[in-house]
Amino acid sequence: MLWQDKVREDLLIADFVSLKVDVISQELWKRINKPHKDLKLDTILDGIKKFAKIFSKTLVSETMLIDSINYESELMEISNFLGSLSKLNKAYVAIPTRPPTEKWVKPAKEAIVNAAFQIFAEKLGSKKVEYLIGYEGNAFAYTGDVEEDLLSITAVHPMREEAVVEFLKKARADWKVIEKLLKENKLIELEYGGNKYYMRKL
Repeated sequence: MLWQDKVREDLLIADFVSLKVDVISQELWKRINKPHKDLKLDTILDGIKKFAKIFSKTLVSETMLIDSINYESELMEISNFLGSLSKLNKAYVAIPTRPPTEKWVKPAKEAIVNAAFQIFAEKLGSKKVEYLIGYEGNAFAYTGDVEEDLLSITAVHPMREEAVVEFLKKARADWKVIEKLLKENKLIELEYGGNKYYMRKL
């Protein structure tokens, strides 16, 4: 409802506002979000842009990704839109973590979630993008438990292979930790843009 002047005005007193931006294309919006027939996506997106220009506190976005959707060009369009929101503090890449209304809705596969992260990070910077895939807690707290620390970090950010090597070196551990987590199906190895990434298994 951010296209309404009164709604934008009322929200200015908030400390934290989260914007839902699942898709940019009309066709996918109708399929995924099932909007009321009187709602117009362009009007909604325009309202979001107007609000982002005047809001001075914490502004985040959430993009929920589901299976059986072709996101090939959509992820780039979403990242371009998010990139136009200059005051955006964080862009969350999410999957359904609670039972959805529609039975056909399932969480997107890890490769799509990682692709979204990489595309958004390229546009916004990697520090502004995080996963919302069910993990709760402080992902970057050092506990001394190498396995748990790795799983916590990769639940929020994918780690490039060289970052994992560096992490293991600092933790005085070897690659066997990764092999174990892969074998236990807790970690997954993905490829994107010619690089290997590791993320927590959904």
